[in-house]
Amino acid sequence: MSDGEAAAALVLREDDGPITTLTLNRPDRRNALSGALVEALIAALGALRAEDDVRAIVLTGAGSKAFCAGGDLAGGMMGEGATDAWRGRGRFADLMLAVHQVGRPVIAAVNGDALGGGFGLAVACDMVVVADDARLGTPEIKVGLFPMMILAELLRTLPRKLLCEMIYTGRFLQPDEALRYGVVNRVAPRAEVRDAAMALAGQVARYSPAVLRLGKDALHQAEDLALEPALRFLHGRLEANLVTEDAMEGISAFMARREPTWRGR
Repeated sequence: MSDGEAAAALVLREDDGPITTLTLNRPDRRNALSGALVEALIAALGALRAEDDVRAIVLTGAGSKAFCAGGDLAGGMMGEGATDAWRGRGRFADLMLAVHQVGRPVIAAVNGDALGGGFGLAVACDMVVVADDARLGTPEIKVGLFPMMILAELLRTLPRKLLCEMIYTGRFLQPDEALRYGVVNRVAPRAEVRDAAMALAGQVARYSPAVLRLGKDALHQAEDLALEPALRFLHGRLEANLVTEDAMEGISAFMARREPTWRGR
């Protein structure tokens, strides 16, 4: 097997009409994030951004134990040697950005434990469905580490006091708590997690891929702006939205009381 084939095998792809499922494929390592897995995910997401037929993405983990157990501590933290490992850990930031910049809503189907970097990866997704018996958390403090790389994501999603308790004590967030705090969208029995995520993806896939891409990009660009710059920026994005063919088609279909036919532009 070539290096390219080996990397490709780390992320399995399955297409179901306009929905693509990406599966982290290291079940023997609880889908821990090795350097090669991070690179494979970045490549897969980059390829999907260029594919106009894909309208929604489901991200899940292989096996029955974990969605993703975080960084691969046994694998040298994403590299061999200090310099290589430092660069590899920086690629995790690129992975988070790839999730934000893929141009389609990403739904995490958290079929098992999501810990450390795996929890951060799930939180980076636009929507999350989690198994009712999954463990969610940032246990890094227990091994003398701090969840530095995922803090940017967690700060944007979790209430501050809850986040502090989790990162300072390593305690797990229960799925029902995660739902109550708005960290996840759905809680389902483990065997039904993927189906529930696909149902959400199916709802998304009904709508204009051009507008979804424009909207997701705008959301992530606007969230860190102050109020007035955000409003000015979003005014410009609205103008861009209004001149798309799909916006014109959607309005025309609404007025004619018919279903729209999206062209993706």
